[in-house]
Amino acid sequence: INPNTGEMKLQRLMEVVDKVEDYATQIALSTARERNPDAQLGDFIAEQLPPMDFGRIAAQSAKQVIVQKVREAERDRQYDEYKDRIGEIVNGTVKRVEYGNVIVDLGRGEAIIRRDELIPRENYKYGDRVRAYVYDVRREQRGPQIFLSRTHPQFMAKLFTMEVPEIYDGIIEIKSVARDPGSRAKIAVISRDSSIDPVGACVGMRGSRVQAVVGELQGEKIDIIPWSPSAASFIVNALQPAEVAKVVLDEDAERIEVVVPDDQLSLAIGRRGQNVRLASQLTGWDIDILTEQEESERRQKEFVERSALFMEALDVDEMVGQVLASEGFTSVEEVAYVDSGEISSIDGFDEDTASEIQTRAREYLEKIEAEHDEKRKALGVKDELRDIPGVTTAM
Repeated sequence: INPNTGEMKLQRLMEVVDKVEDYATQIALSTARERNPDAQLGDFIAEQLPPMDFGRIAAQSAKQVIVQKVREAERDRQYDEYKDRIGEIVNGTVKRVEYGNVIVDLGRGEAIIRRDELIPRENYKYGDRVRAYVYDVRREQRGPQIFLSRTHPQFMAKLFTMEVPEIYDGIIEIKSVARDPGSRAKIAVISRDSSIDPVGACVGMRGSRVQAVVGELQGEKIDIIPWSPSAASFIVNALQPAEVAKVVLDEDAERIEVVVPDDQLSLAIGRRGQNVRLASQLTGWDIDILTEQEESERRQKEFVERSALFMEALDVDEMVGQVLASEGFTSVEEVAYVDSGEISSIDGFDEDTASEIQTRAREYLEKIEAEHDEKRKALGVKDELRDIPGVTTAM
């Protein structure tokens, strides 16, 4: 097809073979050399075909097929060009806005920023320049297949990489990012060179580097946090600007209890829980915030409950129950099966006292086990079910 005149010519490619098996696609070597003396086996000879007399409908159908194939080829080229650019920042021009979604012209491709991938209160119109993060490229039957984001955490990370040479060179590493797009963000950084302050390098002279990122993110406030291999230290840093009095880690559940002074509670939680939510996203830990007064009241309640448990289960007086609770014992099982030396070493206790307390604890547990077993039998639960690994009599 001549793109200038629209003239169309038809050709048929014939493969040069020694023995013709398909006369529609093959031509004998001897015949091919009559047309081209240099023809060799495996070559293709172009044979001009007479123009076809298309009617209006047939011509329109042919046009539609050709246009469709051209579009498919363009989409394949676009996919191949951008599939390896996931994770990069690209620049483009707003082509149009559809139902809040921004269609971006990238020059050699068309991309989309969905409404939920735009920073709140951002408004784009035709011709505006836009910078965004490529977070996905996939084959689609219709519409753009390059997906951009301005709310993705890595968009901010890439902006810092562009603004801070130490990050680009690998001297400073971005460990994690948490964002509430358009409002606030936290970024954790660490320096591989002890002589370089990672926070100061990211802030820049008079805040020039961080302000360049803030400007691109529509004024989003950014807390730059020093990363620490210690989970407790990292979480304390992540909760800045709030002051932390104490932390208690539960590493198995990846949960942490943070105790703050009473006047720091609102600062630690943040507006609508923003500060603690971002800190949790940044560190990967679930964070519970308590005031010093709340923690004191809770621990006092737990102490009273444990003391009462030991008094009832072990048939001891209030003083002994309180001593066991204050020594950190939390259950009758701990008392029953801990090394007897831990009990006898308590001030005022001896080996005989420890032995008597553990005997009572084991008798109590055996009694509870027997009661559960009796209930099981009354309910008709068979012994085989009880003997399944992991199943207890209480269950």
